[in-house]
Amino acid sequence: MTGTVRRGPHVWPDPDPDATYLVTRCTELRRKPLADFTAEDLRIMLGQAIGVPSLLPLAVGVLRDDPLVEADYHPGDLLLQVLRLPDSAWSGLAAEREQLRAVVADLVAGPALSDPDLSAREAERLRPAIEQFLG
Repeated sequence: MTGTVRRGPHVWPDPDPDATYLVTRCTELRRKPLADFTAEDLRIMLGQAIGVPSLLPLAVGVLRDDPLVEADYHPGDLLLQVLRLPDSAWSGLAAEREQLRAVVADLVAGPALSDPDLSAREAERLRPAIEQFLG
């Protein structure tokens, strides 16, 4: 996918010098080519509900390859962020939602939630989000 997260006529100005790290980072990411986005970039932007229609399909692609990919915090942090998105985030993305549903169902059915790289605390954070997503 080419382009940036920037969509429509609204262009974000440079952040103020005293802006928080998150504001500065989100502004940088709005200008970053989508093809260069990392799992952490996706986690940050989706967590701030910025560019969701453009970024959610990219995140699902990453999660199809590695559902427990570690962005910057812990294994499964991107998955957790995606699972916590409201239902409205999936508007127009039914195919991607079904792809993620299959990935998550496989994750639950397999030994991945018992992976030694995934702490008990991280697995416990994921379980309720998975249950809610799968409905």
